[in-house]
Amino acid sequence: MSESAEFPDYLDVDYTDGEGEDPEEYPTVNHKIEKAIEVTKTGLEEYENPVVMWTGGKDSTLTLYFVKEVAERFDLEVPPVVFIDHYQHFDELIDFVEHWADEWDLDVIWARNEDVGNYVDENGLEPGDDIPVDELSEHNQHHIRNILEYEEDTFPFLLDTYVGNHLLKTVALNDTIEEHDVDGILSGIRWDEQESRADETFFSPRHDPDIYPPHDRIQSILQFAEADVWEAFWNFVVPDTVEGYPDDGYVPQGQDDLPEGIEKEDVPVSPKYFAGFRSLGSEVSTDKSAEEPAWLQDMANTTERAGRAQDKEDLMERLRDLGYM
Repeated sequence: MSESAEFPDYLDVDYTDGEGEDPEEYPTVNHKIEKAIEVTKTGLEEYENPVVMWTGGKDSTLTLYFVKEVAERFDLEVPPVVFIDHYQHFDELIDFVEHWADEWDLDVIWARNEDVGNYVDENGLEPGDDIPVDELSEHNQHHIRNILEYEEDTFPFLLDTYVGNHLLKTVALNDTIEEHDVDGILSGIRWDEQESRADETFFSPRHDPDIYPPHDRIQSILQFAEADVWEAFWNFVVPDTVEGYPDDGYVPQGQDDLPEGIEKEDVPVSPKYFAGFRSLGSEVSTDKSAEEPAWLQDMANTTERAGRAQDKEDLMERLRDLGYM
């Protein structure tokens, strides 16, 4: 990859686009979609080695939908997608990702911290069990001791901790960026999702080589609120991608309420959302928010990530400083 000082030279993007804005600047879902298409098109045209960050969740799947639509409309390539496998996903989520990756003919890069994963497998560890720091590679020990300044001899195999989250997500992501010479990541973060993301711009530079391999974040759905994401899904994404779904959209009113002949497996919406989850962190630390599907819950008066144990702004801010999404 180019040196960080030279990294932006071949790009023509506006790093201030979206500065000081919030979702209300885009009053309808159509305005939000128009902006998403504009940002996505620029991202696909300007970057030489872009990837799409895909978690299998609603936001990243909406981002991926825009990528696929823009690529088809403007005869551009669909980039590879990166899935961070932190070894604690719901089985249903992995099944969902594998199914739709095959359905949409996606090139999936599985970003894993294999050093940690191999130690877990070889020792039959369960989430919460301790991992000795000195049993890991020099690369991981460097992150633990020098980057995180963690001094304990062990750390728990959990996402809800500073060390676990950094190794299983951030290190896995940054190693993948470096390995695949990625210069731009199309990601599905939103202004309203967390306080730490409220000041993001549509094209966000990550050029400090001391923190991460230099690259940009291309953030096409910043302007969507949670309710907007679901409106886009049931009125655009699902009708456009599911054969036989009503062209004018249909919003299911229960877990099994789909148009005749359509099953949950036919719809690019994780089954966990049908089951009442609003956020898909990990099987260890995420619970359903209510009994009704995510899109029918009280989004105005409840917290989207309430079902996740690791919902700490200070932790998220520190992880973002180290290179996470």
